[in-house]
Amino acid sequence: MDKETENLKGIIIRPTELVTYQKGSVVSRMITYTPQGTITLFAFAEDSGLSEHTAPFDAVLQVLEGTAEVTLEGEKFQVASGEMIILPADIPHAVHAPVSFKMMLTMIHA
Repeated sequence: MDKETENLKGIIIRPTELVTYQKGSVVSRMITYTPQGTITLFAFAEDSGLSEHTAPFDAVLQVLEGTAEVTLEGEKFQVASGEMIILPADIPHAVHAPVSFKMMLTMIHA
């Protein structure tokens, strides 16, 4: 754990309290970084999002609050609070906020 993350080991974490909404923006906060993977929290303001892209590793997107619209290879999914979707490596995906939502992204470096 190095890359500008704080030491959150050994304490209770409330992920939704670690990122806040900013109008028109996507806010992110990496909470852990290791050679094996990362965990990053995001707060998406309504109508914000991440355009279509790929990543070199599998990722688990878990919605913590609200509902996300996730597009995976052109297919749209509504992912609600308490649900998750696995984004396979090298497959195009995008994330849109029809309403404000928060998510945790776990990137698995393999």
